[in-house]
Amino acid sequence: MKDRIMEKVGFIGLGNMGHPMAKNIEKAEFPLSVYNRSSEKAKDFEEKSTVYTQIKDLVQNSDIIFTMLTNDHAVKAVYKEILPLNIQGKLFVDMSTISPETSTETAATLKIKEASFIDAPVAGSTLPAKEGTLIIMAGGEEKDIQRAMPYLLKMGKSVKHLGENGKGIAGKLSINYFLSTIYQGLAETVLLAGKLGIERSDMLEIINESASGSGATKVKTPMLITDQYAPAFALDLMLKDILLAKDAGADYPLSEALIQTYQNAHNKGFGEDDVIGIINYLKTIG
Repeated sequence: MKDRIMEKVGFIGLGNMGHPMAKNIEKAEFPLSVYNRSSEKAKDFEEKSTVYTQIKDLVQNSDIIFTMLTNDHAVKAVYKEILPLNIQGKLFVDMSTISPETSTETAATLKIKEASFIDAPVAGSTLPAKEGTLIIMAGGEEKDIQRAMPYLLKMGKSVKHLGENGKGIAGKLSINYFLSTIYQGLAETVLLAGKLGIERSDMLEIINESASGSGATKVKTPMLITDQYAPAFALDLMLKDILLAKDAGADYPLSEALIQTYQNAHNKGFGEDDVIGIINYLKTIG
């Protein structure tokens, strides 16, 4: 049997998340090729890995191909280039957050070409991506999960196999729906405490040291203290995920309120800030 550990790995999409994820595969000394639409983001892979300027060249010279892209449109565009190629026996692992429909349709189309597909989105932002401590939610066949496992475990601290194709995406939309409520609630709480004369640092310490604290509140605390919101996970990406969750069935009392808040924040120009930058929009209405 072919030594799966020495399979050639390709990685498409070197954005804020994809770059550190691919770097962890490179650091593990797996044979790696990378592609990014903006070639400058691939520069620091040139010493140890192969950098391709065409998707078809990467796919033709890889056994397992990871994709980490922005949205449905980007995923469809990349796989449209891939599908005409000879991809028999190759495994594709899409780690993007997209609609369940796009994910399952991509899986079905690849299977017609005798290739395999896993949807494997992640929980965690840029720091866990750099540290290799993401939580990976996977949908696909067990044999394909096991084939990808050596590489997934260099990017994440755990891999949760949730079922068939589409279930990884289902898990990701569910957890991001929850996170959207946490971040809006955290921002509103901090603003309320400020109105009542409580120092922001004191309020955040109380939150983080009490039962209401979590990894989500702790990771955003430094941004709230410094009032600087460089994006680890952009507000616009959270808006995208809330809308995807709604389309997938999140028709609950909080859904419309969340969509309205994040959409209004986007409309006011806060979309490129980190998601906890929602606080700056909330300041304008409170």
